[in-house]
Amino acid sequence: MTYILHEDSRSGNCYKIRLTAALLGLRLERREYDIIKGETRTPEFLGTINANGRIPVLQIGAGDSGRFLPESNAACWYLAEGSALIPSDRFAQADMLRWMFFEQYSHEPNVATLRWWLAFVGEPSLSAAQRSQIVAKRAGGEAALDLMDEHLARQDWFVGQSASLADIALYAYTHVCEAGSFRLRDYPAICAWLGRVAALPGYVPMAG
Repeated sequence: MTYILHEDSRSGNCYKIRLTAALLGLRLERREYDIIKGETRTPEFLGTINANGRIPVLQIGAGDSGRFLPESNAACWYLAEGSALIPSDRFAQADMLRWMFFEQYSHEPNVATLRWWLAFVGEPSLSAAQRSQIVAKRAGGEAALDLMDEHLARQDWFVGQSASLADIALYAYTHVCEAGSFRLRDYPAICAWLGRVAALPGYVPMAG
C-alpha cells in the first residue's frame, strides 16, 4: 500500500503520523506545504486533498484510486489498527481515546498554539486578539501538563504497560513545548516519559 502524507513538517499533528508510521515500520511518502504561505488554500488542494484546507492529510493509495484521510489522530488510528499501539482490551482502547481527545481539546489548543504563535509567527506579528489570549493559553497549557505529569508519576505510559497512540499523540507537541514558553524542567515525570518515547525502536525525530 502506498501512503502519502500531506504535511507541514513543523507541525506536531503531522509528526504524529510520521512517528506512528516509523514505529510500525511503514514507509510514508511526504508532500510538504507551507501553512503560512497559504499553500493548503489553493483551489487544487481544496478540491482534491481536503476541502477544509488543513493538514495533515494521509493519502491512502496513489493516483485516482487514492483516498484522503484528514485529522491526525484518525490517520494514526488507521495506520496502527491491529498493532500493539492500540490495546486489545476494550476499556484500554477507550482510555487511549480519552487521552487522544484530551490532547486535541485541552493540550493542543494551548501548547501547540503558543508554540506556533511564538516560534513561527512571532509575537510582534500577532493580532491584538491573539496577544490577549497568551496568558490564558499558557494557563491552559500548564494545567494540561500538570495533569499529564501527575498521571505519569504513577505509571510509565498513558495506558497500560506499553506505548500506545495516546503516547504518540501527546508526545508530538509536549516534547517541543518549550518553544511556546513552557518549562519542561517543571514536569519531571513528563521528562522521564519523553525519554522513554524517544528510546522506542523505530523512533524518528520531528526534524527528520
